Amino acid sequence: MTITAEKYSSKNKDIWNEFIKNSKNGIFMFDRNFMDYHSDRFIDFSLMFYEEEKLIAVMPASLHGEEIRSHGGLTYGGIICDSSMKQHRMLECFQVLKTFLKQQNIRRIIYKTIPHIYHKQPAEEDLYALFINNAKLFRRDISTTINLKTPIKMPKGRKAQISRAKREGIEIVQSDDFETFIELENKILLEHHNTKAVHSAQELKLLKSRFNNQIELWLAQLNGKIIAGTLIFIYENTVHTQYMAADETARELGGLDLLIKTLMDKFEGEKTYFDFGISTEDGGRYLNYGLISQKESFGGRGIVYDFYELNL
Repeated sequence: MTITAEKYSSKNKDIWNEFIKNSKNGIFMFDRNFMDYHSDRFIDFSLMFYEEEKLIAVMPASLHGEEIRSHGGLTYGGIICDSSMKQHRMLECFQVLKTFLKQQNIRRIIYKTIPHIYHKQPAEEDLYALFINNAKLFRRDISTTINLKTPIKMPKGRKAQISRAKREGIEIVQSDDFETFIELENKILLEHHNTKAVHSAQELKLLKSRFNNQIELWLAQLNGKIIAGTLIFIYENTVHTQYMAADETARELGGLDLLIKTLMDKFEGEKTYFDFGISTEDGGRYLNYGLISQKESFGGRGIVYDFYELNL
């Protein structure tokens, strides 16, 4: 049967979203209600793959000159498929993909893989297809992830900080105060990395309104004042800390420690993984030892986020 590719258009929004929901490696970030919140910043070049008239795969992507990225505004990307996808069909999808893009005068694909901890079913057919097509691994970031089913014990120092936070009366609450949290986040990012959060408070409130069950803001408070916080994205098997921030008081008294432990306990019976995100900069070449050590001290260990380059 013949596989064909076509560019996504808004008329297919519902079809796309339904496919993502029932896929084996799709996450809510690929829902068009999430992807399109920053559509003014990117030229969408998402693709849909059909076998005859049946949709068998989609690929979130954005256009950057003669290059497409999967996707420029998202952490992960690649080809999303359902449980009917087998290896030979993925290889065919890649051949169709290359032919289609060449016809569109595209010369290169930047392919962001989806870490396996975000898969609902095994879904690494695309990794083999990348290998067969001589794609080059050019970037590898290291994330730190806790297996909530079999967690590694925390060191005594981390446990002591958690105990201290409880003694000091630090409270952990769920909140919608995105303005104060992003203000704290940007203050920390500016001081330590000379940068700021990708999302504004208004954008986070918009995304929260669209994905209320998948996005939560949790805060550590002392005498009513926010001293630490984390914004989490909740997936099928994994909880991801999209942002984390702690002021000097929280670092001294263990506010962030208590916050993370509280969330670990909350999701222990519901999810498999608790993913802190990357601790690398400069395309993965620089490792922030202090940052990754902090995450590892909660019992986290390494998961890679890989980026491939495929020249056409």
